[in-house]
Amino acid sequence: MFEIDVLTCPWCGEKRKLIALITDGAVVRKILAHLGLDTEAPRLAPARAPPEFDFAG
Repeated sequence: MFEIDVLTCPWCGEKRKLIALITDGAVVRKILAHLGLDTEAPRLAPARAPPEFDFAG
C-alpha cells in the first residue's frame, strides 16, 4: 500500500473526483506544449554496473 492517498486533497482533505482521462498521445503533447512543458520523455542514461566494494582490504 502507498503511504499517501493520491485521491485525497492535501489542503482540504476532501476526496478528489476523476473528471477526465486523456489517453491520446497527440492530445497530451498539445496540452504539455501549451503549458510550456517538455513534450518528449528525457533520454535514458545507459545502465551501469553496481559499485564494487573492496572488503578484503
